[in-house]
Amino acid sequence: QVQVTESGGDSVQAGGSLRLSCAASGYMNPYCMSWSRQAPGKEREGVATISIGDLTSYADSVKGRFTISRDNAKNTLYLQLNNLKPEDTAMYYCAAVRQSFLISNFCSDFKNYNNWGQGTQVTVSS
Repeated sequence: QVQVTESGGDSVQAGGSLRLSCAASGYMNPYCMSWSRQAPGKEREGVATISIGDLTSYADSVKGRFTISRDNAKNTLYLQLNNLKPEDTAMYYCAAVRQSFLISNFCSDFKNYNNWGQGTQVTVSS
């Protein structure tokens, strides 16, 4: 199993942008990758997923503003956050799970992810 480590969180003003990175400790190619977030007092929320074939999915709250991507040569996952809003304030977590081809939509189901990082904080002020 790969270990994942997030970075890139910061404090920004509403309307600003950030790029989060998630470094995997090993060969990332066979893994579904995802970003989730958790705001204080709230449950963890799935944000975006990407399969080994670069199929992506997004939460409705971030569609059109956030972009997930992966660079397998660098074993790194990214999340580009644009037009940030105060409600995007949260700890952002990267996660990985080895892709299964036996289950449809496996990568887009956040319940399948079993390998989580420690998180990186994003704070958006109005």
